[in-house]
Amino acid sequence: MKYFQCEFYNTIDAKRRLSIPSRFREILKEGFGDEVIVVTRGVDSLSAYPLSEWQKICEKFHSTPASPEKDILNRFLIAPAVECSFDNQGRIQLPRILSDHAGLEKDVVVVGASIKFEIWSQSKHLEQTRQAQEFLRDNPESLTRYGF
Repeated sequence: MKYFQCEFYNTIDAKRRLSIPSRFREILKEGFGDEVIVVTRGVDSLSAYPLSEWQKICEKFHSTPASPEKDILNRFLIAPAVECSFDNQGRIQLPRILSDHAGLEKDVVVVGASIKFEIWSQSKHLEQTRQAQEFLRDNPESLTRYGF
């Protein structure tokens, strides 16, 4: 199976349209058999899943017992999720509620993250990268633990 890897700098237009890198569209189709993605909130970004992976997540989620934690996750992740198809130029259109959540205004970074990819504002991504770099400097064993 192919996974989403790499980081791409991009822009989002005034209509909240974002071009998804052709490499990611190819992986979506060839690796997952999908042409639709599901976009939802992340903690500081947006997460985009192949439709087939999102369906697996939902099946697992809905098979768990009710709980206050499940209610929180439902409101934060499941409720705002939206299926997005690509236009002829490989763009998706994001709902305002999602683009506002991630602080997407113009400059964005599309980041591969295994079975999903993330959509970050460039400024938040830069800050997250700095924090990760600092963590890895202070915790080099984390790299060797995972084979890096």
